[in-house]
Amino acid sequence: MSDAAEVRQFALDQFDQRYAALRLQATEEARRVMIQSLGRYGQIAPLVVWLADNAWVLVDGFKRVEAAKHVPGLDTLGARMIDADPRTAKAAIYGLNRLSGRVHLLEEAWIVCALVGEDHLTQYEAAQLLGHDKSWISRRLALVEKLCSTARDDLSLGLLNPSMARALTRLPAGNQHELLITIRRDGLSTTEVRHVVDLLIGCTTNEQREFVLLKPREAVREATGGLTRGYDPRLSVAGNRLARRLATLLEGLARMENWLRHSGRAELSQRDGELLRGGLERLGRDGQTVAQLSAQLAKELS
Repeated sequence: MSDAAEVRQFALDQFDQRYAALRLQATEEARRVMIQSLGRYGQIAPLVVWLADNAWVLVDGFKRVEAAKHVPGLDTLGARMIDADPRTAKAAIYGLNRLSGRVHLLEEAWIVCALVGEDHLTQYEAAQLLGHDKSWISRRLALVEKLCSTARDDLSLGLLNPSMARALTRLPAGNQHELLITIRRDGLSTTEVRHVVDLLIGCTTNEQREFVLLKPREAVREATGGLTRGYDPRLSVAGNRLARRLATLLEGLARMENWLRHSGRAELSQRDGELLRGGLERLGRDGQTVAQLSAQLAKELS
C-alpha cells in the first residue's frame, strides 16, 4: 500500500467508477444530506483509489463523488492511493466500509459474487480474503443466485430483513414472490416466515400450499400444536415455562426433519460426517427418551 499520507486532488471526471455496481445507491434523503455537508464543510475524509489500466479506479467514496457534482465550485476531490489488484480492490471496498458499519448485506453478496464469478476465486479463497468462513460466503452467494429479484429489491429498500431473505432462499425463486405477498399482507415476523417456509417445503399438494399462503398463522399454529413462545395467561408459571420449551423444541425438530428429508447427507463432506456422527447418534437416543417421557406425561395429564 502506498504512503497513507499521500493524498492527491483529482477532477471529478477522473474517477473510474467500474465498481459502483457493488454499492447500493444513496437514498434521496442521504444524497441531499451529503450535498449539504460537502457544500458547508467541504471534503472531510479522502477517497480511496487504485491505478488500473491508466485509470484511477474508485474504491471508496462513490456517494461523495456523485454528491460533489451538485455542489457549485467543487470541481476536485482528494483521494488516497493504494496498491491493489481487482481482487484486493473488491476486498478493500468491503473492508473500508465494514469498519464504519456501512456494508449492506446485498453489498456483501455482490462483492462475494464478483470475487467468485469475475475473479474466479474459490469460496474458500474468497472467505480467506474477506476474513470469514466458507459458510458466510455461501450464504451471500445464495442471496444473488437464489433470491428472486423482487425479494432483492425489498431487501435493498429495507422492506425485507436479512433473516427473512435467508429463509426465502430455501424456496425456489419462482415460489418466493407469492410468499412475499403473504409477508406484506399479514406482516409476518421473522420467526413466522421461517415456520411458513418449513411448511411450504413440506407441502405435497396445491391445496396445502394455498392454505399456508392464505392463512399462514393458522397453518403454523396447527403445525406446532398451538404452542408459541409468548406468554399464555391460561397457563401457570410452570405451564408457560414448559410451553416455551415445547415451542422451541418443536421448531427445532421441524427444521431438522425438513433438512434431513430434503438435504441430508448430500450437503456434508466426509469430514463433517466424522465430526457430527456422535451428535446425531445422541439426538437419536435422547429423542427416543424424550418421546417416551413426553408420552407418559401426556397420559398423566389427560
